[in-house]
Amino acid sequence: MALELGGIHHLTAVTAEAKKNLHFYTQTLGMRLIKKTVNQDDTTAYHLFYGDGVASPGADLTFFDFPAAREQRGNHTVGRTGLRVDSEESLLWWKEHLQSHNVGTSGIKERNGHLSLDFEDFEGQRFRMVIDAVNKVVPWAKSPVPAERQIIGLGPITLSVPRLDRTEPVLLKVMNMRKVREYPMTSHTPETHVYEMGPGGPGAELHVAVDPNLPPARPGAGGVHHVAFRTPNEDTLREWIERVNSFGIRSSGEVERFYFTSLYFREPNGILFELATDVPGFAADEPMETLGESLALPPFLEPRRAQIEANLKPLV
Repeated sequence: MALELGGIHHLTAVTAEAKKNLHFYTQTLGMRLIKKTVNQDDTTAYHLFYGDGVASPGADLTFFDFPAAREQRGNHTVGRTGLRVDSEESLLWWKEHLQSHNVGTSGIKERNGHLSLDFEDFEGQRFRMVIDAVNKVVPWAKSPVPAERQIIGLGPITLSVPRLDRTEPVLLKVMNMRKVREYPMTSHTPETHVYEMGPGGPGAELHVAVDPNLPPARPGAGGVHHVAFRTPNEDTLREWIERVNSFGIRSSGEVERFYFTSLYFREPNGILFELATDVPGFAADEPMETLGESLALPPFLEPRRAQIEANLKPLV
């Protein structure tokens, strides 16, 4: 049986305002703060993880807190992040809810195969809310958003690239995705190609928007750092490492992140991909009931806790 990815695992973006970020994602979007930790490569920066009620893989939206200028939009990055809800009624609820919180939205219409609603956060982070009629929300009891309206998880994710012929072979031949549909360029939208992984559906879709006229993006707040894809465990991750290496792609090799184990590499248009295991998950060092309530550090950083905490700004 061919090695397959299970869908989107998480997406990591950049914020320059951690306190406002925490308020927006927990109070406006109603997501649960499932892990409050630090960037393992730069412990002066928070790494905040938001998810559903039980920190399910595929529901994790995460942010590095870097003091960066706003992203300059363009190619060679993730252009838009999908968030899944359960119905058209939920899309209508979210449109009204967001506008009541002074968040501008698009109209609700079909985009690339999904009835959807577009909006941005306070730093210009771009989202597209779509319907997932198969999977159900695992609600967070303390969310200000009603249980039936809460976000199910991530997907689809849209890449922005100048050339399809560089990215597509990696998706199809290396990552074993399937091309399922495409949409021609219009006066308002770029040419877009849709690929799916494993079970398919919006939580396992990657969209590639092709526009050779866009400048290269300049990373910053409101932009995306990387997108991660699901693999069940360390055994399958090591199979992926062998596979990526067999194609001559430079990669990180196995990286232990404590909550999951990862492999990082860049596709030929320069976008950073991560493959991450579903296990052990975010309850590895905290009870599920109190996830995100205190600063969590992986064991190798625990001896430096006092120094790390002294260099972090309060979030509340």
